[in-house]
Amino acid sequence: MNKYILSILVENHSGVLSKMAGLFTRRGYNIDSLTVSVTDDPTISRTTIVVSGDEQITEQIVKQLNKLIDVIKILELSPQKAVSRELALIKVTLEQSTRSFIIETVNIFKGNIVEMNSKSIIIEITGDEEKVSSFIELMRPYGIKEVVRTGLAVLQKGSEMY
Repeated sequence: MNKYILSILVENHSGVLSKMAGLFTRRGYNIDSLTVSVTDDPTISRTTIVVSGDEQITEQIVKQLNKLIDVIKILELSPQKAVSRELALIKVTLEQSTRSFIIETVNIFKGNIVEMNSKSIIIEITGDEEKVSSFIELMRPYGIKEVVRTGLAVLQKGSEMY
């Protein structure tokens, strides 16, 4: 199954996200990742949705989203034509014997230590999905207590705009 990234500009008011989510629910489509934020124009929000499926399913999703009144524009972004980033916070068990390795790995991945005490460390990692997943896998043997991932924030490369 392929992953598709949809960048959707919508009117920024209450109920818009609920309408979009309802569309996915009614059609039985699963959302892999969802990120919403206001744009430089406070009346417009950007919703980035990552879905798995085939081209036909994605086309159907786009058609259905375009029917919603609050949707201004939809852009399907390929990984080659977009810059994408994700933020993750990972809480890892910290022991004296593993402390230096964990800190060194955080530095190699250009992460940040957000909080540390004698029993755990909270690490912030930013990058593409692969980088974040790789870091999480490296930390797994040391005892991951919690992980939270933001989902993708994506912009189209080049000077083109919506």
